[in-house]
Amino acid sequence: MSDTPAPEDHGSDGGGHGGSTKAILAAMLANIGIAIAKFVAFLVTGASSMLAESIHSVADSGNQVLLLVGGRRATRAATPEHPFGFGRDRYIYAFIVAIVLFSVGGLFAIYEGVHKLQDPEELTSPAWAIGVLVVAIALESFSLRTAVKESNTVRKPGESWWGFIRHARAPELPVVLLEDTGALVGLAFALLGVGLSTATGNGVYDGLGTVAIGVLLVVIAVVLAVETKSLLLGESATPDVRRQIVRALAAGDIELIHMRTQHLGPEELLVAAKIGVRHDETAGAVAQAIDDAEARIRAAVPIARVIYLEPDIRRAPQPVADATAPAG
Repeated sequence: MSDTPAPEDHGSDGGGHGGSTKAILAAMLANIGIAIAKFVAFLVTGASSMLAESIHSVADSGNQVLLLVGGRRATRAATPEHPFGFGRDRYIYAFIVAIVLFSVGGLFAIYEGVHKLQDPEELTSPAWAIGVLVVAIALESFSLRTAVKESNTVRKPGESWWGFIRHARAPELPVVLLEDTGALVGLAFALLGVGLSTATGNGVYDGLGTVAIGVLLVVIAVVLAVETKSLLLGESATPDVRRQIVRALAAGDIELIHMRTQHLGPEELLVAAKIGVRHDETAGAVAQAIDDAEARIRAAVPIARVIYLEPDIRRAPQPVADATAPAG
C-alpha cells in the first residue's frame, strides 16, 4: 500500500482549477462593474429592485473572491495535523458562498421588496434603471458564456447541465454557472418590475420584482448548500472512475474483494481496497503485485493520490457491482 502523491492532474473527474479561475475572474470583474452601475441607478431612480440587484452583484463579487481564496488555500502542503492536505478548503469556501448568497442576497432582497410593497413609490428617471439593466444583462451574458465555455472542457459528452452541477467534484464552475444564471434571471425580473412600474405608474410592480429576485437567490443558495454539503461530507469517485480502477486491478489478475473511494479534494482521490492473493504467494510477490496495481491505478486515474491496498487470502470472486458500489 502507498500514500505517495501522484503527479498533478487537472483534467480528470471534475476539471482543473485553471479553467475555474478564468471563469471566476470573468464573473468577478463583470459583477464589480455591474454593482457600481446598479447602485448609481438606484440612487437616481429609487427603484428597490435596483438596490436588490446592486446588493446581489456585491454579494456575487465577494463570493468570487471567496472561491479564489479557497482555491489558493487548498494548495497548501499537507501537515502532520492534516496528513491528507487541504483540498477540501475549496468545498468549505463554496459552502460559505451559499450562505452569503442566501443571507446577503436573497433575504435582503425579500426584505426590501416587502418594504416596497408596503409603501410603494413612483419611480423617478426610470430610463436610467432600464439602461443599466440592459448593460448588466450584456455583461452577465459574457460572464455566463465564459463559465459555459470552461465547463464544456470538462463536462462529459451528453451530460446535462443539471447533471454536471450535481456530479461535478470541483465546486467552482457549478457555483459560477448557478450564480450567473441566477443573475440573468434576476435582471429579467428587475427589468420587468421597473418596466411595469414605469408603464403603470404603480411602484408595486417594482416591489414584486424585488421579492422575485430574493426568492430566486434563496432557491439557488439552497441548491448550492445541499450540493456543497455532500462534497464536504465526502463523496466517492464517479461511477466511471470507479470502473477504471476496477479495470486497472483486473488487468493484473487481481481479485477485488471490496473497495472504498473518497474525494479529499476536487483533484485528489483516496482509494482503499481489499484484494485477494493466493495462499501460497510469497510476501515479496504480494508486495510487487500491490506496487504494480498502484501504478496501473494511477496511470488510469491520475487523481488517485492516496492508495491503500490490503491483501487477503483469495476467495470466490465477488460481483463487480458490489465492489464498485459507492460508499464514503
